[in-house]
Amino acid sequence: MTDYEIVIGLEVHLQLKTKSKVFCGCSTAFGAPPNTHVCPVCLGFPGSLPVLNRDALKLGAKTAIALNCRVEEEIKFDRKNYFYPDLPKAYQISQFSQPLSRHGYLQILFDGKEKRIGITRVHLEEDTGKLFHTQDASLIDFNRSGTPLLEIVSEPDMSSPEEAYLYLTALKSILEYIDVSDCNMEEGSLRCDANVSVRKKGVKELGVKTEIKNMNSFKAVKAALEYEAERQIETIGSGGKITQETRLFDSARGVTEPMRSKEESHDYRYFPEPDLTPFDFAKNILEDVKNEMPELPGPKRKRFMSNYGLSDYDAAVLVSDKAMADYFEKCASLYRNSKIIANWIMGDISAYMKEHGLTIDRLNLKSEYLTGMLDMIDKGVISGKIAKSLLIDSIQTGKDPILLVKEKGLEQITDAGQIDQAVDQVIKENQKIVGDFISGKQNAVMALVGKVMTKTKGKANPRKVIEMLKKRLKGEA
Repeated sequence: MTDYEIVIGLEVHLQLKTKSKVFCGCSTAFGAPPNTHVCPVCLGFPGSLPVLNRDALKLGAKTAIALNCRVEEEIKFDRKNYFYPDLPKAYQISQFSQPLSRHGYLQILFDGKEKRIGITRVHLEEDTGKLFHTQDASLIDFNRSGTPLLEIVSEPDMSSPEEAYLYLTALKSILEYIDVSDCNMEEGSLRCDANVSVRKKGVKELGVKTEIKNMNSFKAVKAALEYEAERQIETIGSGGKITQETRLFDSARGVTEPMRSKEESHDYRYFPEPDLTPFDFAKNILEDVKNEMPELPGPKRKRFMSNYGLSDYDAAVLVSDKAMADYFEKCASLYRNSKIIANWIMGDISAYMKEHGLTIDRLNLKSEYLTGMLDMIDKGVISGKIAKSLLIDSIQTGKDPILLVKEKGLEQITDAGQIDQAVDQVIKENQKIVGDFISGKQNAVMALVGKVMTKTKGKANPRKVIEMLKKRLKGEA
């Protein structure tokens, strides 16, 4: 495998967050009964005429600008002709020769270095219906038909499945920041097809590519690319040839399987959509879109590093999720040590969210609750160990940690007499560990500290415990 390199390009299809469809007034709300959000336009009835949704056009331009694309002054729509049961007109209104935008890029952080992935084009089109297969029949729901869809096509600039995963993660982050889509892969509002080929190292000509479909998560995309690249390399290595085709990914078995031969652009017989005239992109619309742009993840990451003294890695993790970045900044306005805030968010809080399938905006933990708890640690009111369990209690009950400490009597023991008594008992009960310390094993003191903390139910001040133990043990020596 070391003799070959992988070449990957991705096509992301994104449903835009509009209230109505791209060429008619039907609702785009998800979850309605089948075939209830439909009309003659999105069902392709003869004589019905499309009218472009202005909001879809603006959201498309917003996405293009966020991806550093050049928005074209004049755009037009084309008919992409193919027959499939979920396409009621037997053609899809899309863009071919004059798309919404071209020539953009997206930066990813790979192996500690920034890499630029080119964006070929971002164009607007309509979504298809959805097929449901049963044992006896195939059913079609046209509620999705006509939903505004952006196709974001990358250059073949990715050379590993890991880079593809990072590209998708970075892209999703940007899309969430600019609020153009809910990016819900389970509901189909974000879908990805991958083009992959392999070639001998040093060869400039691209190999024969396959397109992979049916991937319902970024991890599935990564797994599918890993399998397909290995399959192509093994096929070529054994004297076989790669066929240009579309393949489906079977996530249960972790393999790709042939679906159909891959079409080329001429197979779709593109021609201008006669019911939609070319559009001149009004400058005032673009100015409005630019003025609405929020701070994007890239600039925010650099600001977090500059303003809060965070490492590149910490800043990248925090800004990857807009809600998490906002939560961090709220905490940072209330508590002085930004690094400690980052550690708690990326550590215990993220672990809890992952375990319970939550996002930080659905977590029952106000920013003032976290910073109030950190203040209590600094003042010696509670120990770090107590804080870990206190954090979970606060999340689960929605109560302020300060209130929970008082309710449960969790204040840290700082009284020298109480700690002294516990230290005496631990020394008497653990003479072997005491002997290890006296014989020169300095780390043995930490085992004794742990036993004192257990005896005081984690409430003793660890620093005072260490000081008293060392003083007492040295006195015995």
